[in-house]
Amino acid sequence: MTAKQVATLAPPPRGAPPRDGTPDTGVEADLAEVLAEVMHLDHVAADSTFFDDLGADSLVMAHFCARVRKRADLPSVSMRDVYAHTTIGGLASAVTAVAPRAPAEPTPAAPPVTAPPAATGSPRYVLCGTLQLLAFLVYSCFVGFIGVEGYEWISAGSGVLDVYLRSVVFGAGVFLGLSLLPIVAKWVLVGRWKPARIRVWSAAYFRLWIVKTLVRSDPLVLFVGSPVYTLYLRALGARIGPGAAVFSRHVPLCTDLLSVGESAVVRKDSFFTCYRARDGVIETGPVTLGKDAVVAEASVLDIGTSLGDGARLAHASSLHSGQAVPAGEHWHGSPGQRADTAYQVVEDVPCGSVRRSLHSVAQLLTALLVYLPLAVGGIGILLAEVPQLSGVLEPGPSILTSWVFYRDALIASSALLFVIAPLGFLVLAVVPRLLGRTIVPDRVYPLYGFHYGAHRAITLLTNRRFLTRLFGDSSAVVPYLRLLGYDLSRVEQTGSNFGTEVKHETPYLSTVGTGTMVADGLSINNAEFSSTSFRVSRTAVGPQNFLGNRIAYPARGRTGADCLLATKVMVPVDGKVREGVGLLGSPAFEIPRSVRRDSSFDPMKSGEGLRSGLAAKNRHNAATMGLYLLVRWIYAFLVTLVVAGSAELYTSVGTVAFALGNILVVLVSAAYFVLVERVVTAFHPPAPLFCSIYDLRFWRRERFWKVPSEIYLQLFNGTPFKNVMWRLLGVRIGRRVFDDGCHLTERTMVSIGDGSTLNTGSVVQCHSQEDGAFKSDSSAIGAGCTLGVGAFVHYGVTLGAGATLAPDSFLMKGESVPDDTLWGGNPARQITRAATRGEEATR
Repeated sequence: MTAKQVATLAPPPRGAPPRDGTPDTGVEADLAEVLAEVMHLDHVAADSTFFDDLGADSLVMAHFCARVRKRADLPSVSMRDVYAHTTIGGLASAVTAVAPRAPAEPTPAAPPVTAPPAATGSPRYVLCGTLQLLAFLVYSCFVGFIGVEGYEWISAGSGVLDVYLRSVVFGAGVFLGLSLLPIVAKWVLVGRWKPARIRVWSAAYFRLWIVKTLVRSDPLVLFVGSPVYTLYLRALGARIGPGAAVFSRHVPLCTDLLSVGESAVVRKDSFFTCYRARDGVIETGPVTLGKDAVVAEASVLDIGTSLGDGARLAHASSLHSGQAVPAGEHWHGSPGQRADTAYQVVEDVPCGSVRRSLHSVAQLLTALLVYLPLAVGGIGILLAEVPQLSGVLEPGPSILTSWVFYRDALIASSALLFVIAPLGFLVLAVVPRLLGRTIVPDRVYPLYGFHYGAHRAITLLTNRRFLTRLFGDSSAVVPYLRLLGYDLSRVEQTGSNFGTEVKHETPYLSTVGTGTMVADGLSINNAEFSSTSFRVSRTAVGPQNFLGNRIAYPARGRTGADCLLATKVMVPVDGKVREGVGLLGSPAFEIPRSVRRDSSFDPMKSGEGLRSGLAAKNRHNAATMGLYLLVRWIYAFLVTLVVAGSAELYTSVGTVAFALGNILVVLVSAAYFVLVERVVTAFHPPAPLFCSIYDLRFWRRERFWKVPSEIYLQLFNGTPFKNVMWRLLGVRIGRRVFDDGCHLTERTMVSIGDGSTLNTGSVVQCHSQEDGAFKSDSSAIGAGCTLGVGAFVHYGVTLGAGATLAPDSFLMKGESVPDDTLWGGNPARQITRAATRGEEATR
């Protein structure tokens, strides 16, 4: 779907100056003067190419674009313009040409919304945080009371069968209660969601937060991709047509505003939450998918968007507010635009209601009769078989004063990490391989049958984040991925072949060519789904490639050897096989494969430089992996002590002890991992850097990425406590920032101004790796800025006060966003600030 975009960017427009090297007067001369200042050159010829002749890179050209935007007498220049027209002469001709604007697509009228309450200050901010803490305490007491009563009832059973039956009954009751509680809470606290504007930290926002927290922690979320999950969305008020399938784990919140037509499909990693945060206000709005519509992987649907019957939105694409894909049309890109070719999907096969019902019943019975009894009854068996643990529940002198208890707790935590984990390796090496033999590549299977269950089991078992993080960013990741089933050809070991975040649908059909390096966030999508069927196919990444961050690579990817795939690129799935080029953006366009600056470390890629550098890196990475395991071991021990202490207090204060235990687990987790991160960065904090991957400073950065944890931070999303955590981790963050789930990779290198709004799925990443070169710089987000859902901010970036980055946008390294402007797209550039929802997508 990107062949045309790639092919039409190269030639310069008519009227380009002759190659005599002398800039013309006017815009061309002014642009040459600005570029010469940025690159500290005396003169820039009109026909000199930016990257080959002048030796510029994307960071230098981003600074050039920012400098041009500050000149009121010059037309605005974007990075897309720079890559399309790589000389001053061609660029000047392009930006001064008056091109007729394409007629805008009709957009739906914006639904009426209510005005937000008056702005909330510090008192409301503190009050909201206090209420959120009290809500957590009440919920913890409730869970603690139910858990204790259930344990005592199960423990009173006589014999294994009686204990099992009691575990089934109690587990079923807990499952039903936890499943229904979010549904009841939604209807009681909110009723029906309507298009509205809700000021953050207000009373209305507190109710929204309660519902959001409960809805996304419902056990039915674990059934994503099955009819049980769509039934759950219907119970929350969503209009889901028969045969529709939802595979994304990003749970929509404002479900009454969600309409999914018959046989429509939403694939994994897509956002369609029906709300967004902007300038300190939660805005809710509709998302509508027609019959047989398809939303492919890693796409974002903003509020006020729709796809007509039979419409398709390609992977790594987005619809901005007000955009509507007409019936039968295929769109791609961010923001979406009409594609020139069809986006192919797997053909349908018979998959009736009986099959769907049987699959749902089988899933529920497996959970109720196997998983829940093991989880619930297993605790009772553990306490019965380990007297030191069960002894703390008995009245009498505290066993916590005995060193024997601490010894046994240490042994138990050691067994958890160093015995169960190796057993997990055995399971990973055997069970998925046996299941994989039952699935034939490129054969279409119906959903919700044996083959579908086998495929889902393979995906679940082989995507273990703990192990991927342990082995990633080291030489050990290669044998680990081979153990899973990856075909890695003849490996050219670099010590950084893969990052710490790699996932797939099936490892047995994942191929990565010789000499290819992959940064964090690769998702190999070698399974395609319709509403009735699925197919797994071999997905091959070519040799000598470099893949940036957050790339969703599809089974039909059309890239070959020696390609640079930039961060968040939409990998083309049709047209010629791209080789020897770089690809950037959504839809993708060609850029240089490499630049002169990155080649300065080429001597380290071979010979003695590689051998000595790799050996030293392996030693450092081995120590980092040891620290990773040690930190998790100590954490498991601390949690064991907290749980045991809660059980000891139960004999004197009752159920409240377990509520306090839940609070303590959260506090201990946060305090512990903040301390770990501070210790890791105490002597060598992250700082601006340009070096080889065989530099000690880069290895220290890898240690910073691996050893601490960020998972616990998700507990604080949407609360004032998230800002407290960021400050403890070194972020320079202002007052009353609303963070709904942003990820900051280098905390001490980010500054965030007062009142900024960070949406779920947004990322601020202060580094980049390209082949053997590593680059890092600080980024600053001004006061009152908004980062949209799924937006990605690269390193060395400055967002002026009040600036907004639209959903799913990629703000490239070195960009400088002026105050009070709206930027969007991949790569992002300035777009018209919307007066209505439909105008937001207008360029």
